[in-house]
Amino acid sequence: MILLNPADYDAIRLSLKVAFAALAISLPFGFAAAYLMTFMHFRGKMLLEVLVNMPLTLPPVVIGYFLLLLLGQKGWLGSLLLETAGIRLIFTWKAAVIASAVVGFPLLVRSIRIGMESIDRQIIQAARTLGARWYDILFTVILPLSLRGILAGSSLMFARSLGEFGATIIVAGNIPGVTQTIPLAIYEYAGSPTGESTALYLCLVAVFISLIVLSLHETVGKKLTRQI
Repeated sequence: MILLNPADYDAIRLSLKVAFAALAISLPFGFAAAYLMTFMHFRGKMLLEVLVNMPLTLPPVVIGYFLLLLLGQKGWLGSLLLETAGIRLIFTWKAAVIASAVVGFPLLVRSIRIGMESIDRQIIQAARTLGARWYDILFTVILPLSLRGILAGSSLMFARSLGEFGATIIVAGNIPGVTQTIPLAIYEYAGSPTGESTALYLCLVAVFISLIVLSLHETVGKKLTRQI
């Protein structure tokens, strides 16, 4: 029987905590970015699309290094937060949240955007004709009809955050009980002569969590389809 030590359970809890926090932080910004790119026409739209999708093309380690330069004690944002509010992000679980949010953000935006692009524009035009303001259309038409895209994007981002490694190890480190997530724990055990069994067990835990997320996605998605 394979027994996990307290640090392994901490890694599991921290992975879930980081994934949920990254999703909660990214969701409103992801919805706003998808809305702008789908329904708005403005200068710099192409630049916004490039910036949103850039994390998909960059190696996670590169993203992590850029975040280290930005959030470190010598970085302009890191030094500002430290001097004004006494907040240190580097090598804390909050840095892992930021890294996961940045890496998974494009997946969230793409899925929400696909959901928005599938909305019949005649419905939106009819709402405008009836005198609905833009925020009425947003909350009563666009948001309900984009729920499937939001759900798909949330599932993808949660899964991506759960498996984030490259950027996390750069900005948060691999500190057991503090910043060590499931992928980081597996990495550490994989390099240990006696850690093969525990690494495999943590892999199975990650698979189990992913299956739960995918099952919930399919179940809720089918219910939304019936309602529509």
